Parts: sequence; C-alpha cells; structure tokens
Amino acid sequence: MNQTTSTTALEDPPPARAWVGQRVLVVEDSTVQRGYLAGLLRQLEFGEILEAGDGNEALQMLERFGEFGTFLVLTDLEMPGMDGIELTCQLRERCLARHLIVVSARDPRLLEIIESMSFEEGHIDLLGTLLKPVQLDALGMLLARAGNKAEPRPACAQPDRPCIDVLKQAIAQKQFVPYFQPKIAIANGHLRGLEALARWQHPERGVLAPLHFIEALEGTPLMADFTLLIVEQVLERLTEWKHAGLPPLTVAINLSADNLAERSFIDRMTELVEASGVPTSSLVWEVTETAVMRQLSQALTNMGRLRLMGYGLAMDDFGIGYSSMQQFARCPFTELKIDRAFVNGAAQWPNRLGVLKGALDLARSLNVATVAEGVELLEDWQLLGKLGCDMAQGYLLARPMPAQDLVGWIKHDRRRLKALAEQR
Repeated sequence: MNQTTSTTALEDPPPARAWVGQRVLVVEDSTVQRGYLAGLLRQLEFGEILEAGDGNEALQMLERFGEFGTFLVLTDLEMPGMDGIELTCQLRERCLARHLIVVSARDPRLLEIIESMSFEEGHIDLLGTLLKPVQLDALGMLLARAGNKAEPRPACAQPDRPCIDVLKQAIAQKQFVPYFQPKIAIANGHLRGLEALARWQHPERGVLAPLHFIEALEGTPLMADFTLLIVEQVLERLTEWKHAGLPPLTVAINLSADNLAERSFIDRMTELVEASGVPTSSLVWEVTETAVMRQLSQALTNMGRLRLMGYGLAMDDFGIGYSSMQQFARCPFTELKIDRAFVNGAAQWPNRLGVLKGALDLARSLNVATVAEGVELLEDWQLLGKLGCDMAQGYLLARPMPAQDLVGWIKHDRRRLKALAEQR
C-alpha cells in the first residue's frame, strides 16, 4: 500500500480557515525537512512560521509567547535531545499551544502511540498524525478540523459535571434529544439507516455533546429514564418519517451496560416500542464489549431476548476492547460497527488496513452486516468499497443532524451520495 496516498475529502473546508495568519512552530531536526514543512505551511497562508531543532528548543520558544500564544505545533517524532513523544507529553500538560500535528517516517505504529494518548483533559488539541512525506492536501484536511473546534480551555479547567438534580430536571423537561447520523450503503449511496446520538439542548449553553452529561448519568438510576426518553423520541420520529413518505428506516440506539443488564429496563423499553406501533425490525440496539462484559450473564440473556423479539443488535467500537472477537462470536449480533480508529486513514496506514480487513472477514464469515465509522476521506470510502464493507458513517457522508433536517438532507445530498458510490 502506498503510504503517500493523499487524503482528499469531498467535504467542504470550514468557510473561514482558522489558521490563516496564525503563528506555527515546526519542530524537526533535519534542515531540509524543516524547510519543506515550512513551505507547505506558507502555501496554507500561516502568518508567522517558526522553526526548532528539537523539543527542548521548541519549549523555550513557546514559553516566550505565553499561554496559548501559538496556534499550532507541527513536530517530527525522531529527534536528538527531546523527541516528539516527550514533547507531546509536555504540550499535553502545559498551556503553550492550541493545536498539535505529529509526523514521522518511522513505523506507523509509533504514530499510533500518539493517536492513542488521551488529550481530552489536556491543554492542547491533537488534530492528527501524518506519515512522511507530508502532502499538502493531507495537512489541509487535518487543519480543517481546527476550524470546527472551540477555543482551548483555561489551565486546569474541566467540563462542568452537572449534578443529579439538574439532570433530573433536564430529563423531565425533555431537554435531551436525539440527533441522527446517516448510515450509507457503500454499493449504491442509498440511505440504509441512522444512528441516534444524544444531545442536550441546554437552556443557557446551547446544544451540548455527550461529553458534558453521559459520565454523570452512568451508574445512576437516571440512565434508564434518559435512555427511555431518547427511545420515545426516536419512535415518534420514525412514525413521522413514515407519514412523510420516507422509505422504511432503521435507527440504532446506544444501550449502556446498566441498561443492558437490567431485565426490568428491557421490559419497560420493549413495552414502549410495542405501544408505539413501530416494528421491532426498525430498531437496532448498539452495545459495546464493555457493556457486555460488565455483567456478562445478564447481558447475554437480555441480548437473546431482544433478538427473539426481532430487534437488531450491533457491536459498537469493534476492535477497541481486549476480547472483541470473542464477544462478537458468542453474541447474536446482526451488525458489526468498526471503530473509526481502524477506518480513518486505513488507505494510508498499513496497520489500520490489516485490522480493518480482519474485521470485515470475520463479519462475512458470520453473515453479519458491517458498518465503518469515522469515514472522513474519499480514499477510505473507496477502500471500504473494494473490501466489501456494507455501510459507512462519517463526516464525508453526513454530520449528525436534528430530526427536522433529515428530509431536506436526503433531497439535497441524494445525487452527491450516488456520485460517491460510483467512485468506490
């Protein structure tokens, strides 16, 4: 596989390129490589382009500009003095720059170490990693992510953790709503289904992602009420779409470990579906390996009940857990969702390609439908078509959207998706 494949995407870049005119620091011990990378950054219209030969020199330069005084650090991995991994660790802990991109010509698995590091509570945002030689369009694609991100948090700030009373009120007032991300058939570009992704319509802070509430809900009695609220709204939307003349759609809904293991919750949920008149075949319950393993016996029992009732079951985030293959083989899944960690960049990264092929082969041997998550690049979409993957989700195809936007999206994007299918 050619590791220099460009990462062209069909998705339009952000209207305003957030990096234009900004300060960037290139950290690279090779003078030739530094010059090459600086040239790419000039083409992307960065303002001030600084250069450092290793991590120690880079930190000294960054400290002179103060907290978040530099928009981007672009660093190599292998350098004398302080290497790129240690520099990444330092930047993750300090408020010296807003964004980070890491590049290397070494074993791709070294870059995977960077990708697997947790940046959620850090003070710098990892836009991604790239194999050398770095291509202009690949670099631009990573930078486009910066245009969709909020300003970095101040030092030591963490996302607010809402209290139980606030969450209880939000559930009672139906502030939690499902957004829907399409699942597209790779063979023909048709809409095959949707995944319901919870959002909090906060009265003061606007629409909030699960990062701001799921952790606070997990392990509490409110998780059941929260999930049932999402299920209730999904059922209402399915009924509305049917009356609007849309073809039959399936909607996938995430079930937590506590939901999956509790028989009384499964009874409440299935009663809600039965009362709605929506066929069970219209719903797919998504579970992770962690959810299955936490209370294995009860989880397997309830998954068996759900399949007997005619619901679909999807294994989410396949490949992330330690025993994903074992759990997938022993449970009655109808879909396999391959985590974006093995999909995004698979056309460029041989190690991701190997895992992706293995997952698709396993699913085919068990006659299970496959869904690739995190599809952002045209090359990855084309690769999935060649490998025989059934469906795809990701920003190349569609972002999560409110229910009222779906009909308009279908009309607007039908031709684009058909054109995409023809390029597979």
